[in-house]
Amino acid sequence: MAKIKIQKDRCKGCLLCLVNCPKGLIVKDKDLNVRGVEAVIFKDCGECSGCTFCALVCPEVCIEVYR
Repeated sequence: MAKIKIQKDRCKGCLLCLVNCPKGLIVKDKDLNVRGVEAVIFKDCGECSGCTFCALVCPEVCIEVYR
């Protein structure tokens, strides 16, 4: 299984990664980041396939996928 790392403070809250995750493993965080927006976090439950859709659509390039 894969894991992703999100640089929360670089996230601008566009939610493109959340919408494009086929397994729904990216969710909005309740806390604000340094930009003052609700960033996203990775819900690690061991189901990530490492498809990289989240990283490919992120305009801020703040997501890394590890397989």
